[in-house]
Formats: sequence, C-alpha cells, structure tokens
Amino acid sequence: MSRRYSNPWPHEDHSVLSLLRWRLGRMPNDERFTTDDSPAPLVPFTPAAPPEQGWRITWLGHASFLIQGLGHSFLIDPVFADHCAPFPIKSLYRRVPPPCRIEDLPKIDAILLTHSHYDHLDLASLRTIGTDIPVVISSGHSKWLRGKGFTHVRELAWNESLELFPGIKLSSTPAQHFSARTPFDRNVGHWCGWLLEGGGVKLWHAGDTGYCPAFQEIGEKHGPIDFAMIPIGAYSPRWFMRPIHIDPEEAVQVFLDARCKRAIAMHWGTFPLTDEPMSEPPLRLRRAVAEAGLAEDAFTTGAVGQSWTLH
Repeated sequence: MSRRYSNPWPHEDHSVLSLLRWRLGRMPNDERFTTDDSPAPLVPFTPAAPPEQGWRITWLGHASFLIQGLGHSFLIDPVFADHCAPFPIKSLYRRVPPPCRIEDLPKIDAILLTHSHYDHLDLASLRTIGTDIPVVISSGHSKWLRGKGFTHVRELAWNESLELFPGIKLSSTPAQHFSARTPFDRNVGHWCGWLLEGGGVKLWHAGDTGYCPAFQEIGEKHGPIDFAMIPIGAYSPRWFMRPIHIDPEEAVQVFLDARCKRAIAMHWGTFPLTDEPMSEPPLRLRRAVAEAGLAEDAFTTGAVGQSWTLH
C-alpha cells in the first residue's frame, strides 16, 4: 500500500461534503474588498540566456517561474496550459496567457515541482519542455513521473538538500497542503517549497500552503532570505481554504516569519480557482504590508512576464 503523507501539526481539514457545500453555495460568503475581477497585468517578455553572475527571476503566471543564475536556467511549477484541470472546465480557463511560448525558453537545466496539483504540475507542458530534463519533486511522486516517461527524476524529502549544480544548492522546505490528481490518490505524494542558494544569494519559492509553524522554522534555519515567491491568492471562502491557502495578510506574516528581505506575490491573477475577485489579492497585500510597517517595495505584486534581478 502506498504511503499517505500528512501535515505534522494540527489544522482544520475538510471533506468532500464541505467541497459540495462550497460549490453549491450553502455557506456564507466572505466580505469583498473589490468587485474588479480583472486578471494580473501582462508585460512583454523575451527569454534570454542566464546571467553568469547574479540571478534573474521571471514570473510566468500563477506559481510558475523561470529562475536563472550562475549560468543555469530552472523552471518551478511550469504550467503553460490554457486550463488547470484533468479536462477543460470553462470556469478554470486561464485568464492571462503565458508571457512566452515554451519553444522560446532558453535551455532548461532542471525543473522543480512542489506537488502534483494540476495548477502546479502540467504534464503537457513538462513533456514539451522535455522528458529527459532533470526533474526534482517532493517525496512520493517519482515512480508516477517515471511511468509518464520522465527519465531523470529525483525526490527530496522536507529539509533534504542536494547540490543541483556546482555552487548551487537546492533544499526542500515544509508547507501545509495536500496532493491529488484523482479522487483515489490523495496524499500519496508530498508537497514542499524550494530554497535555491548560490553566489551568496538565497531564493525561496514557498510552494502552495496554508499558514503553519513551519515558516518560523524556515526563518530560523535558512533566514535571512534574499528573495521570496509567496502565494497570496485562492483563499476564499476562508472557512474552506484556510488550511491549504494563505491569504494576503497571512502571506505578510510568512514574509516576517521566514525572515525575507524582499518578496514577489504569486498564485493569483492567472486562474480563477476560488471565490475572491482576481484583482483583490494585491489590494489586500498592499494594505497588509503597510500595516506591518514594511517598506512599500519589500513585498509587492508584479506583472506576468516581469523579471527581477539580484546581484
């Protein structure tokens, strides 16, 4: 029997019945901060070779990033599909296109996957990028990926590390979430975030997560973190989403707990996964950043296709 993973601290959980109550509108709605349902902005992006010194981080939409540094290019959770479900569902269609085509990407040296949900692991995109490219994923998924034709798959358990390339260290960080591709494989694979270290810089992708004690541990073990990618969307209704998705106010607390110097928001403005208007997360984030006394540019939102550089 396959191992089933779980979060090692107590938290609320919900059943299929709870899911039906949400979808059928049987529970109260959250307060709305805006009625504007516009997706994230899109800016032109022309992929380029990776810098030999320093790092360049490009948001490809949702939780997908192109991370380039020290002569290497990595993808985290690349999803180029026009929907994030096992079959086309109109309500889950992409609202803002990817900023480039897969064919326009530079040579990819490795793909990092946080977990198996369709909005983070898109088989069609991965196959187009290449089944022979090294893939690193959280525990429990490698056998399944090899069965799908991927030839170089490596698992990392929470807090495990490897030298991804000379001078570049990759570590798996804890998160609070779950995994599933079908109704029958819930939690047979784990979930995680990724910490990349190289050239004196620490980059952290928090993964898909609810708020949990792990973030203080990450700050104590790995902080300060130079640049973080932290989710702020897919949080409503709160009674249902709280265990698995942080809201913007919790995202700011994650920023503080993990001892981040700078962060960009992700997991918003691309796929309409939940009930909040798509333009609401940035409004709430700006307010939470101000209330926390942080500099306005410490934790911000960006545009799909936008890049940030660190030296």
